[in-house]
Amino acid sequence: MFLDLDKKDADKMAVIDNAGHKITYNQLIDLSLEIGEKTNSRSVVFCLCKNEAGSLAGYIGFIENDTIPLTLSSNIDKGLLSALSETYTPKYYWLPEECCSMVSGKIIFSSLGYVLLETNNEVYPVNNSLQLLMTTSGSTGSPKLVRYKKGNLEANAKNVAIAFGWSDKERAICDLGMNYTMGLNVINTHLYAGATVLLTTYNLMSSNFWDYIKQEKGTNFTGVPFSYDILARLHFENMDLPELYTLAEGGGKLTDKRFIELSDYAIKSGKRFIPTFGTTETSARLSMLPAELASQKTGSIGFAIPEGELFLIDDEGNVIDKTVAEGEMCYRGPNVTMGYAICKEDLLKGDEWNGEFHTGDLARRDEDGCYYITGRKSRFLKLLSYRVGLDQSERMISEHFNIECACTGTDQRMDIYITDRDIKNDVLAFISKKTGLYKNLFKVIILDKIPRNDSGKISYKELG
Repeated sequence: MFLDLDKKDADKMAVIDNAGHKITYNQLIDLSLEIGEKTNSRSVVFCLCKNEAGSLAGYIGFIENDTIPLTLSSNIDKGLLSALSETYTPKYYWLPEECCSMVSGKIIFSSLGYVLLETNNEVYPVNNSLQLLMTTSGSTGSPKLVRYKKGNLEANAKNVAIAFGWSDKERAICDLGMNYTMGLNVINTHLYAGATVLLTTYNLMSSNFWDYIKQEKGTNFTGVPFSYDILARLHFENMDLPELYTLAEGGGKLTDKRFIELSDYAIKSGKRFIPTFGTTETSARLSMLPAELASQKTGSIGFAIPEGELFLIDDEGNVIDKTVAEGEMCYRGPNVTMGYAICKEDLLKGDEWNGEFHTGDLARRDEDGCYYITGRKSRFLKLLSYRVGLDQSERMISEHFNIECACTGTDQRMDIYITDRDIKNDVLAFISKKTGLYKNLFKVIILDKIPRNDSGKISYKELG
């Protein structure tokens, strides 16, 4: 069975959520099979996900029945949902009861606060290897999807579980949405290990969140950089969380300051801090830095996970053999997906990447083989013919002023978005000095808040 669920301790708790559901492995299997069998195999089902047991059971049931889920947030904009539905014409929707008004269809099954709706859409041909569809992190408002093939999810679950050393004793806190590749990875790796997944819809800022993980004795937490910014504001280091042993990070680059803070905290408190890196196109995590190196390798994403390989290429696409080098980071491994789709006809396509993905991220490799993300190939401006990195500019400003910052622009001007009006002129002077460029090549814009998507990443499209 998917993720070898049938080989786990049948009576062990597999999933607990803050809606009050507690489900053993045996119950999860039975419920998942019941849901999946209500659908036609090789059809497409839109899953409007919440971090609740019903959402998870549906996902597993569809995979097991050879039905193809597209995972979306239950908070999805109705216009975007309508556009995706028109593009991919799903046969089914699996969604929370309160979301039924967003779509049309006949209710054919319900359980744990979720309902299965069948539409009048026809089942259409798809590739025999296709198993899952996910939106890319930057595709809000776009029909662009990542096509997962059979084997991607399980290979990644197995190898990430090995890399972390997960066992069935873990009680994983999952507050990242399961429609987000990192959130789904937390779920898959722990179910593969026979552990317990603690799903929560509570906000990190809420006392309910902390009461819940204390009550359920959460042992590990995975956060994106924005998650750890929130924890810093809450003075997380002063909290009494004796069961929590592992702090993992992914979904973006931490500032060096935050990285050092987490590394120091882990050492002082006897815990593990493990930075990771992943992409939707590689079924989430593709690398991790061993906890024992965190204090020595500030900012590093470490090494490839088991069965994976990281390498660098130059601007001409040639592999860079030198040990210490910088270039575009690429990855090979069994968790590399099939390619993209922008319409339902693309779901018939085969494997276009053949186990190798060029990430578009620029990275540096040090003398020990550790990798460091330095920016995005497309996140650069040419100001007066000088190449200026937007990601690097964001990091410099964020670290120097201890503020949130986002940078966009054209080759005529960089736009810098911050939320503190009092330091507007200071930021302008700072970036001008750091880059050695005229102040009139920069504009500082004040916002009430920096827009972010559900996974905590900056929503650059909303910035224009």
